This record gives sequence, C-alpha cells and structure tokens, in this order.
Amino acid sequence: MGIVVIEICDGNAITTIDIESILEKEFPEVAVLMNECLSFCGLCAVRPYALVNNKRVFGKTPEECLDKIRLQIKEELAVYE
Repeated sequence: MGIVVIEICDGNAITTIDIESILEKEFPEVAVLMNECLSFCGLCAVRPYALVNNKRVFGKTPEECLDKIRLQIKEELAVYE
C-alpha cells in the first residue's frame, strides 16, 4: 500500500473547506499536512492549490481544486496496484 502526502499552506483559499477531514476519510493512504508557508509566494493569493507528493495541483475554486487533488491521489496510488 502506498502513501500520498498532501501539503497545504494555511493561508490558501482551499482551507475554506475541511480538506483534511474529507481526504483522510476518503483515502486512508493520505496524510494531509498543514504548513504556514510552502514558498510559492503569491500562488496562495491567486488560486487554491496543494502539493500532492510534491506536484502542484490547483483550481479556480476550492471545490475544483479538491476534485483535481482526488484525481492526482488516484494516479499516485495506481502505482501500487
């Protein structure tokens, strides 16, 4: 079984939804880490994003970003099937 690490800046617009609970409930293989800053200055202010195993995933809205994160998680876990 694989593990997927999702990193989120706590100043990011995606924090308007409880992404940590949502993803960890849906995917037991996922660990969501909240950080003060991920050093992508300005990206937080422009659009919701997260790092999924160090790959940037972003969307126009928090919900769109969450959907894209789910797809990336499935791609990451497919390696272990």
